[in-house]
Amino acid sequence: MVNIYIKSYGCQANISDSEAMAGILAKSGHFIVNNENEADLILVNTCSVKNKTVSKELHYIKKHLVNKEVIVGGCLTKTINLRKLIPEVEAVFDTNSILQIKEILETKKDTFSINKDIQRINVPVIRKNKQTAVIPISQGCLNKCTFCATKLSRGNLISYRIGDIKRVLEKAVLDNCKIIYLTSQDNGCYGFDINTSLPELLKELVLVKGNYKIRIGMSNPWHVIKILDNLIESYRSDKIMKFLHIPLQTGSDKVLKDMKRIHSVQDFRLILTKFRNKFSDITISTDIIVGYPTETDTDFQKTIDVIQEFQPEVLNISKYSPMPRTFAGNLKQIPSEEIKRRSKILTDVYNEYKKRN
Repeated sequence: MVNIYIKSYGCQANISDSEAMAGILAKSGHFIVNNENEADLILVNTCSVKNKTVSKELHYIKKHLVNKEVIVGGCLTKTINLRKLIPEVEAVFDTNSILQIKEILETKKDTFSINKDIQRINVPVIRKNKQTAVIPISQGCLNKCTFCATKLSRGNLISYRIGDIKRVLEKAVLDNCKIIYLTSQDNGCYGFDINTSLPELLKELVLVKGNYKIRIGMSNPWHVIKILDNLIESYRSDKIMKFLHIPLQTGSDKVLKDMKRIHSVQDFRLILTKFRNKFSDITISTDIIVGYPTETDTDFQKTIDVIQEFQPEVLNISKYSPMPRTFAGNLKQIPSEEIKRRSKILTDVYNEYKKRN
């Protein structure tokens, strides 16, 4: 039996995968430890969203290979050739192989599953936070954003059945979890592949008795528009946290089109206006990418204008960086100093209105 430390990078979906792998390994007789020093082996669950994160991950892996066995999974393994880059790692696997983690650990065999229909729900978990349950409701998405490497790793949308998700929630409530995170690559399109929707899911989940709150993860605007009125109705439940994560990415319709983002700025306006009219206390979170290759000064000013207009309570600002195997990565890039300049301007705008509010 092996002492294993799991290091996770990235989103709530990655945390969910790590909790599932921890549960599977513990059930198999291995020991999950809380730090690297206690570990015989380190499992690194990687993210491929930002180059800055990738650099941290590669540094972490190389650092710990000196005196530990390291196996690497997550999204990064499908976007770069990690085996070629760091041949010393014990094994490499992808996001579709997490249920095989016991065999991967014991055989040290690289594993890239051809089974895209993996159902990683209703599996044993060891939660990072005992009072918080991270529940995946689907894998993959319906988008083809030009800057995103996650689609390469996670694939197309595979939604889990409402009954299965509800049973996981019921168990979490029995385990005394107070906060329930519903996570996926895009909650807005949940169920579109199995003839249901996010509001239908929420309608069932809030029937579960207990002292808990559900926090809904990121939903892309062009899917939310399709379910907007029903989603707002779902939010009336006391069980649903008044928190809405809608990524705008840019305030320029031209750049949105270049990104192959299907929504318009007006879609974003409509969603925020309707939610704020119904729920005055709602927290709005949005994401902005600064310095996409086709973004001009005029485009950037449009982003500033939209952010100043709506003043989202949470603003996640990312400096664009080209990711391997993405369309946007092959475009002529904006100089990094200019991207930093724009990022600082937008950050200052955010900090200024936060101070006033």
